[in-house]
Amino acid sequence: MKKSESKKVLNAQEIKKNLERLCKEILREHRGSEHLAFIGIRTRGIYLAKRLCEIMKKLEGREMPLGEMDITLYRDDLNTLLPDGKVDHTRIPFDVTNKRIILVDDVLNTGRTVRAAVDHLIDLGRPRVIHLAVLIDRGGREFPIAANFVGKKIKLSAEGEVKVRLKEVDKVDEVVISR
Repeated sequence: MKKSESKKVLNAQEIKKNLERLCKEILREHRGSEHLAFIGIRTRGIYLAKRLCEIMKKLEGREMPLGEMDITLYRDDLNTLLPDGKVDHTRIPFDVTNKRIILVDDVLNTGRTVRAAVDHLIDLGRPRVIHLAVLIDRGGREFPIAANFVGKKIKLSAEGEVKVRLKEVDKVDEVVISR
């Protein structure tokens, strides 16, 4: 692949199959869905969490608690992103205490977003466990953070880019990388 070329690594059907597999892995790891709750990290993690909950409902026959998290106020680069304002679009309509939280994001890279999300979650209560589910793990960690459930692993240099496009936001389901 030349420097500016991009390559599709997942299409809509492959994204769906990966999410179905992740649900089965989550159920196996947690021995069912009791006390499970899903929290999607804004923006695309929310849509992935919703899809996982829909799949879980088909598999388990019941609604799963679902929340969305905005980690903006917990980022370590907040001053450069938001010098004079506040934004918090976190909506978690359930108590996180003693829940088995599945934190959902689209891409795991440096680990900074996940660190911020865990900090935010701990401020809301004391979950029994926090597990991370991501569609793409691209490597490049700056923090000692690993996903418990991964759709696809991709080795990509720091200059490379992963674009997760979801129909809810982008009108198409695909994952594209560029180097």
